Amino acid sequence: MAEEVTYDEFQKLDLRIGKITEATPIPNSKKLIKIIVDFGSEKRQAVAGLLKYYQPEELVGKKCVFLLNLQKRILAGEESQCMVLAAEDSEGKVAVLVPEKDIVEGSKIG
Repeated sequence: MAEEVTYDEFQKLDLRIGKITEATPIPNSKKLIKIIVDFGSEKRQAVAGLLKYYQPEELVGKKCVFLLNLQKRILAGEESQCMVLAAEDSEGKVAVLVPEKDIVEGSKIG
Protein backbone atom coordinates (compact mmCIF):
# COMPACT_ATOMS: atom_id res chain seq x y z
CA MET A 1 0.00 0.00 0.00
CA ALA A 2 1.03 3.57 -0.65
CA GLU A 3 1.81 6.13 2.00
CA GLU A 4 -1.25 7.87 3.50
CA VAL A 5 -1.95 11.45 2.49
CA THR A 6 -3.86 14.09 4.39
CA TYR A 7 -7.23 15.38 3.26
CA ASP A 8 -5.59 18.72 2.45
CA GLU A 9 -3.07 16.96 0.20
CA PHE A 10 -5.91 15.11 -1.58
CA GLN A 11 -7.77 18.40 -2.08
CA LYS A 12 -4.81 19.69 -4.12
CA LEU A 13 -5.61 17.16 -6.88
CA ASP A 14 -7.84 18.58 -9.62
CA LEU A 15 -9.73 15.48 -10.73
CA ARG A 16 -12.46 16.08 -13.32
CA ILE A 17 -14.66 14.34 -15.84
CA GLY A 18 -13.63 14.93 -19.44
CA LYS A 19 -15.12 13.74 -22.73
CA ILE A 20 -12.65 12.38 -25.27
CA THR A 21 -13.38 14.06 -28.61
CA GLU A 22 -10.36 12.83 -30.61
CA ALA A 23 -7.88 9.97 -30.22
CA THR A 24 -5.05 9.18 -32.63
CA PRO A 25 -2.02 6.90 -32.40
CA ILE A 26 1.29 8.74 -32.18
CA PRO A 27 3.51 7.88 -35.15
CA ASN A 28 6.58 5.75 -34.35
CA SER A 29 5.14 4.71 -30.96
CA LYS A 30 3.86 1.24 -30.12
CA LYS A 31 1.87 2.34 -27.08
CA LEU A 32 1.02 6.07 -27.11
CA ILE A 33 -2.28 7.66 -28.11
CA LYS A 34 -2.84 11.44 -28.38
CA ILE A 35 -6.20 12.31 -26.86
CA ILE A 36 -8.12 15.60 -27.10
CA VAL A 37 -10.42 16.06 -24.10
CA ASP A 38 -13.35 18.45 -23.60
CA PHE A 39 -13.76 19.69 -20.02
CA GLY A 40 -16.65 22.03 -20.83
CA SER A 41 -14.83 25.33 -20.33
CA GLU A 42 -11.63 24.20 -22.09
CA LYS A 43 -10.03 21.44 -24.14
CA ARG A 44 -6.73 19.80 -23.29
CA GLN A 45 -4.42 17.23 -24.83
CA ALA A 46 -3.31 14.06 -23.08
CA VAL A 47 -0.76 11.48 -24.17
CA ALA A 48 -1.58 8.04 -22.79
CA GLY A 49 0.06 4.64 -23.08
CA LEU A 50 -3.20 2.90 -23.97
CA LEU A 51 -2.60 1.64 -27.52
CA LYS A 52 -1.99 -1.92 -26.30
CA TYR A 53 -5.42 -1.92 -24.59
CA TYR A 54 -7.67 0.31 -26.73
CA GLN A 55 -8.09 1.18 -30.37
CA PRO A 56 -8.21 5.00 -30.59
CA GLU A 57 -11.78 4.96 -31.96
CA GLU A 58 -12.95 3.03 -28.86
CA LEU A 59 -11.99 6.01 -26.70
CA VAL A 60 -13.77 8.71 -28.72
CA GLY A 61 -16.99 9.74 -26.98
CA LYS A 62 -16.03 8.21 -23.61
CA LYS A 63 -16.28 10.32 -20.49
CA CYS A 64 -13.34 9.48 -18.22
CA VAL A 65 -11.64 10.65 -15.05
CA PHE A 66 -8.64 12.96 -15.60
CA LEU A 67 -6.05 14.63 -13.38
CA LEU A 68 -5.70 18.21 -14.63
CA ASN A 69 -3.03 19.73 -12.41
CA LEU A 70 -0.27 17.20 -13.03
CA GLN A 71 2.91 18.86 -14.32
CA LYS A 72 2.90 18.95 -18.13
CA ARG A 73 5.28 16.58 -19.94
CA ILE A 74 6.49 16.03 -23.49
CA LEU A 75 6.07 12.42 -24.65
CA ALA A 76 7.11 11.40 -28.18
CA GLY A 77 7.18 15.07 -29.13
CA GLU A 78 3.62 15.77 -27.92
CA GLU A 79 2.67 17.79 -24.84
CA SER A 80 0.54 15.98 -22.27
CA GLN A 81 -1.54 18.57 -20.39
CA CYS A 82 -3.54 16.15 -18.21
CA MET A 83 -3.64 12.45 -17.33
CA VAL A 84 -6.41 9.93 -17.90
CA LEU A 85 -6.83 7.61 -14.93
CA ALA A 86 -6.88 3.87 -15.53
CA ALA A 87 -6.69 0.71 -13.45
CA GLU A 88 -4.55 -2.37 -14.10
CA ASP A 89 -5.29 -5.76 -12.60
CA SER A 90 -2.87 -8.55 -11.70
CA GLU A 91 -3.36 -10.13 -15.15
CA GLY A 92 -2.30 -6.94 -16.95
CA LYS A 93 -5.78 -5.89 -18.09
CA VAL A 94 -6.20 -2.11 -18.23
CA ALA A 95 -9.43 -0.09 -18.09
CA VAL A 96 -9.93 3.68 -18.10
CA LEU A 97 -12.07 4.99 -15.24
CA VAL A 98 -15.52 6.11 -16.35
CA PRO A 99 -18.39 7.56 -14.28
CA GLU A 100 -21.28 5.24 -13.48
CA LYS A 101 -23.86 7.79 -14.69
CA ASP A 102 -23.74 10.44 -17.39
CA ILE A 103 -22.37 13.64 -15.89
CA VAL A 104 -21.40 17.01 -17.37
CA GLU A 105 -17.86 17.45 -18.66
CA GLY A 106 -15.73 19.41 -16.22
CA SER A 107 -17.50 18.01 -13.14
CA LYS A 108 -15.06 18.00 -10.21
CA ILE A 109 -14.31 14.79 -8.36
CA GLY A 110 -13.64 14.87 -4.67
